[in-house]
Amino acid sequence: MGILIRPVITEKATADSEDNNRFAFVVDRKANKLQIRTAIEEVYGVHVENVRTMIIPGKKKSRFTRNGVVSGNTGAYKKAVVEVRSGETIDLYSNI
Repeated sequence: MGILIRPVITEKATADSEDNNRFAFVVDRKANKLQIRTAIEEVYGVHVENVRTMIIPGKKKSRFTRNGVVSGNTGAYKKAVVEVRSGETIDLYSNI
């Protein structure tokens, strides 16, 4: 399971999974669409119809603290949106 890092659980991703049967995952930066497809099918036991990938760039962040302004960067990551065959679903909340 080195390809799949974690599922994306946000309001937008949850609505997309309920309405359009699409699920979002943070994946390894070096993984391609075929590797992501096989990893999803092996781990969750579903048939994948479509895989879309995007690389989310890192952002500069700063916050004001008692000691002054602390600056840093968030890390870049790769996100995959996976469409599952109709009638099938992925239960992301079973491991919680």
